[in-house]
Amino acid sequence: MYREGKTLNQKPLSVYDHDWASLAEGQVIPHGLYDITHNLGYINIGISHDTSEFACDSLRHWWLNYGLIIYPFATSILLLCDGGGSNSSRSYLFKEALLKLAQELGIEIRVAHYPPYTSKYNPIEHRLFPHITRACTGVIFDTHETVQKLMAKAKTSSGLRVFSSVIDKVYQTGKKVAQDFREKMNIIFDDYLPKWNYVAKPKSI
Repeated sequence: MYREGKTLNQKPLSVYDHDWASLAEGQVIPHGLYDITHNLGYINIGISHDTSEFACDSLRHWWLNYGLIIYPFATSILLLCDGGGSNSSRSYLFKEALLKLAQELGIEIRVAHYPPYTSKYNPIEHRLFPHITRACTGVIFDTHETVQKLMAKAKTSSGLRVFSSVIDKVYQTGKKVAQDFREKMNIIFDDYLPKWNYVAKPKSI
């Protein structure tokens, strides 16, 4: 895949000046998490579709491989999310997948969505993503492993480190939320701005 920028090579590289899905051997769908406290970035690379299930699988991977180690005494997880995409504030598919994850992990997951047109204030937008973009400048995305290695090289003088992995699972699109989910869901909406702030609680809590 063509990437803007310059890079040093020992031989010329030929690429198309446009990206056509019919010419690609796969696709790259990055999902990022940023730990504000420790200045650590985590990029999970999907290979199929950007779904709510993928977003929650990305969070699961982070928690089981990193979060549990860094925060062994945590009783809840706080997510600062944009308002759209696979973790949309309006999506009950996301809430359903999130509740299943909270039940599986045995920990409550609090979500605070940024309202429309305010996602630029999300720390991940200026503390992680620009440095990921810079690390990939001028390089051809030929394999998922190439993308993974490039993103893991992102760093800053202030100490940012990035961990990346590939989630090679095919996600189904067009799913619908369970018929009785809205009536039975164990999700508690805040009194203040409830459509953007809520908590998914395991039934045992």
